[in-house]
Amino acid sequence: MPESGTPTTAATAARTASPLSLALLGLGVFLLVLAPLLAWYVTPRAKVTPVDVDVTTVFTGTGSYFDTGALVTRKRQKITITRHVLGDVAASEESGRAVWDVSTTVDTPRTLPLKDPRKAFQWTVERWVTDRRSNAPVHCCQEAPTRFDGDAYLKFPFDVQQKSYRWWDNTLGAAVPLRFAGTKTVQGYAGYRFTGTVPATRTGSRQVPGKLVGRPEQGQIQAEEWYANSGIEMVVERRTGRIISAAISPLKTLRAPGARRDAVTLLRGDHLEFTAATQRAQVRLAKADSDKLALVSGPLPVGAAAAGGALALVGVVLVVRGRKPGGRS
Repeated sequence: MPESGTPTTAATAARTASPLSLALLGLGVFLLVLAPLLAWYVTPRAKVTPVDVDVTTVFTGTGSYFDTGALVTRKRQKITITRHVLGDVAASEESGRAVWDVSTTVDTPRTLPLKDPRKAFQWTVERWVTDRRSNAPVHCCQEAPTRFDGDAYLKFPFDVQQKSYRWWDNTLGAAVPLRFAGTKTVQGYAGYRFTGTVPATRTGSRQVPGKLVGRPEQGQIQAEEWYANSGIEMVVERRTGRIISAAISPLKTLRAPGARRDAVTLLRGDHLEFTAATQRAQVRLAKADSDKLALVSGPLPVGAAAAGGALALVGVVLVVRGRKPGGRS
């Protein structure tokens, strides 16, 4: 044993933690705490339907429509469907709901240049309210239509699965099953493809001259309105549920009461599809949102956990050794 008063050797000298070792340890602990917060707190709150939307989508294709002025069906005409979606931020905030006002116009070559929805061949105004996380319908806030149901309409739920979804068809006034049909690339971006059809279904009635539906002996008649859709296709970005391409083939007709055959074709669209410009815009929005979600749900928490573990380990070692990197005992 050393004699009393003998200088303490270096091996037993008092050790003090350096500022660098404490900083590394503190940063490592912070990142270790941050990683689960990103995965379990930030990600679920980032995965919500946006409310500040202002998006216009356009379908085009050829088809037929009934010219009410000439009382004839115009065939092989360009049909344009324009849908404008505007989020009602004030109604959505602090409610957990997404409130979107939707204006949809159907235009023919005669009405399209007028650029006035009131003069369009057909114009509908709707108000959609959905849960921002589940995409489920919420019945409140002056919604229209009030019978809205299904899993998808203007978008699909987040984390789209390879299964069937119920897509709300506003013309039918009911949800239509869309089946998973593989993948499809749109403007260089791959998405899940869903398809479905609507068999001929009576949707209402309207008063027309009897001769229009083969009943000339009757002055006015309550004709039946029928609707079918021979081809619905939705291509959906998998992580966000955003629709990056869509195509429909609607058919709206009139029949005499009780008749089994169509008498008048009001509107026929032969594969009306998103324009290339609309596809590019939808892909751009989908990719940006998907990249953000992927970052906060994957690389960020994993990277924070890995870096935090490494830094904390280095900090602990340096604190125990009681010296700066490269220093001497």
